[in-house]
Amino acid sequence: MIELDGEHLTLDEVYAVAKGENARLAKSTLPKIKKSRAAVEKLLSAERPTYGINTGFGELANVRIKPEDAKKLQRNLIMSHACGVGNPLPEEVVRAMMALRANALCKGYSGVRLELVETLIEMLNKNVVPVIPEQGSVGASGDLVPLAHLALVLIWEGKALYEGKQMSGGEAMKSAGIQPFNLMEKEGLALINGTQMMCALGVIALKRAEELLKNAQVAAAMSTEALKGTDQAFRAEIHKVRPHKGQIAVAENMWKMTRGSEIIASHKECPKVQDAYSIRCIPQVIGASKDALAYVRSVLETEINSATDNPLIFDFGAVSGGNFHGQPLALALDFLGIAVAEIADISERRIARLVDSKLSGLPPFLAEKGGLNSGLMISQYTAASLVSENKVLAHPASVDSIPTSANMEDHVSMGSIAARKALKIVENAENVVAIECLCAAQALDFHKTRAGKGTQAAHELLRKNVAHVSEDRVLAPDIQKIRELMCDGKIAEAVEKKVGKMK
Repeated sequence: MIELDGEHLTLDEVYAVAKGENARLAKSTLPKIKKSRAAVEKLLSAERPTYGINTGFGELANVRIKPEDAKKLQRNLIMSHACGVGNPLPEEVVRAMMALRANALCKGYSGVRLELVETLIEMLNKNVVPVIPEQGSVGASGDLVPLAHLALVLIWEGKALYEGKQMSGGEAMKSAGIQPFNLMEKEGLALINGTQMMCALGVIALKRAEELLKNAQVAAAMSTEALKGTDQAFRAEIHKVRPHKGQIAVAENMWKMTRGSEIIASHKECPKVQDAYSIRCIPQVIGASKDALAYVRSVLETEINSATDNPLIFDFGAVSGGNFHGQPLALALDFLGIAVAEIADISERRIARLVDSKLSGLPPFLAEKGGLNSGLMISQYTAASLVSENKVLAHPASVDSIPTSANMEDHVSMGSIAARKALKIVENAENVVAIECLCAAQALDFHKTRAGKGTQAAHELLRKNVAHVSEDRVLAPDIQKIRELMCDGKIAEAVEKKVGKMK
């Protein structure tokens, strides 16, 4: 059970909720939420014009709303903003969005009633998952459009998934035994002003990227040995004189995984002076991506415990600001996409070397009876396709801005696009690294001596799950199986049992 208090939520906890863990409201939040709501009631009684409470929205902020229409204003806001298009977001992303929005409301700066937060958490725990189209947010006044689709279900509108079936929001809520929520002043606005879509996507993309980072190093170690690379480029002395944290950590991991390698020992006296960059520069390239992911983590850790709606309610009144603007996330998630694209990029170059007999000294395309069999020739085509797609996706969304709301919102972040692209890049990179594992394992099969401790552990696990390609067969299931082993942490776990925790 994950506790939400608006202050201490972790990325691991968000990910756990996304994957099905339940949440609860921390008792410490109750006074803050009630105090914030009381401040809104005070503003209403004073009849001062306050944005989004008794005024219109965006360019219509100068329109005063009559007290008798204030509640309808909030419902109208949700209905009018729910104009998303495209495929539905994955359920895990929506669950993360719900937890993140509830956590933001817990901070006590949104002016909502306690019942609203409780209803949102009840939906989460009963697994009423709103159907949210993935397109429509420009990431400026937060993720207005997708959050409006989330909010629709609270008021028994829209669509939702419940017990594996898609149905109307009202039907889903009724089936789960949750009463329709009647929005009061400020509450509709508090539900949709926030960065929770891009943040949810970012958390999931980052968690998967961090696991990918480990697998990329394992694949790189296997390829290094299969290609008879030297381990000397991983010596600590080299990296201490250029002390980037990621570079030092990756070099240490590579050194540990290749200890005891009979393959490396067998060619220490060969005439080759140095390896290609895709092997020699593994610590510098993957290490740079590791440092980039650390930066993205720091941004997300701040964002998931932030108040991101507008106006914010303080002791001295309601203040309009710009905490909803997605620029911090947009930049970080573009960086995440670029960093992960580079992991796949260098991985594909090692795949290309493995299947090229002129560079590897191994059978062409790692095939038994080449000619009759094509071996792993086309797996490199697939990797090349994915890497090329990533190059297009890695173009930063955050450098674009199209004004909205009659130029009131004249600079937008496009953070939701950065987030969606980042997750797709991670998915593509997972498949590229899975292909490298497939090729590297096949290449190691041709060596008569044992690999290093960590490399050997990975090779043995792969062979327990995916057979050597002795004659041509459909390789797609093999790639999928290896990707599952990677994403479930099985490959990294097998390696770490032999060499200790990877840094």
